[in-house]
Amino acid sequence: MDEVDDSQKAERLYREEALAAKRPVGNPGCVSFTRCAECDEEIPERRRKAIPGCRLCAACQAEQDRNSHFS
Repeated sequence: MDEVDDSQKAERLYREEALAAKRPVGNPGCVSFTRCAECDEEIPERRRKAIPGCRLCAACQAEQDRNSHFS
């Protein structure tokens, strides 16, 4: 039983680390832009609150993320 428990704990830890690595972090303590630095569209308040310090709208952030995977 101990071996199973250890395995489950390790799996949970790996999963939590993987999920944490995928979460948008932003810059806590920084003020979010109200307008996107790329396209100048308004960044919704919900996004600004969810990702402190965000500079890009969701569409531009997604595009930047796609491009960074190919660099």
